[in-house]
Amino acid sequence: MDIILYKNEYAKHFYNLNIEWLKTYFYVEPYDEEVLSNPETHIINKGGHIFFARLNNTIVGTVALMPIGSNGLFELTKMAVSPNYRGQKIDQYLMEYCINYAKKIELPKLILYSNRILENAIYIYRKYGFIELPLETETPYARSDIKMELVF
Repeated sequence: MDIILYKNEYAKHFYNLNIEWLKTYFYVEPYDEEVLSNPETHIINKGGHIFFARLNNTIVGTVALMPIGSNGLFELTKMAVSPNYRGQKIDQYLMEYCINYAKKIELPKLILYSNRILENAIYIYRKYGFIELPLETETPYARSDIKMELVF
């Protein structure tokens, strides 16, 4: 497996992988639809990064580092793995890659928003050192009930 960077030709994979898990566990919020439909506008062109896990020339997972605000803060977001490839630690591979990349470009920290119903995801975030923070009242996602941070 290797990790590849975003290209416009991969935009459909970014959209489809994320829509699948959102529909499985929640619903697609307007903010999700906007970001997923326009990743170059909301992530790439703002200095963010989108990565893909590729296995035998098949895109099997994705994750993004999305800038939020103007103070150099990045959100680890839109991590999704194809249902056919879950249970193979692809999510952890993507997580490690993002953390190492964030350190390499000298980000001070990463934040993420999630939901406690995603127990496996929360477990993985904690495994990699994310700690829970108070959740602000105005969050980017209605489904969020937990905010986490990893300081480098």
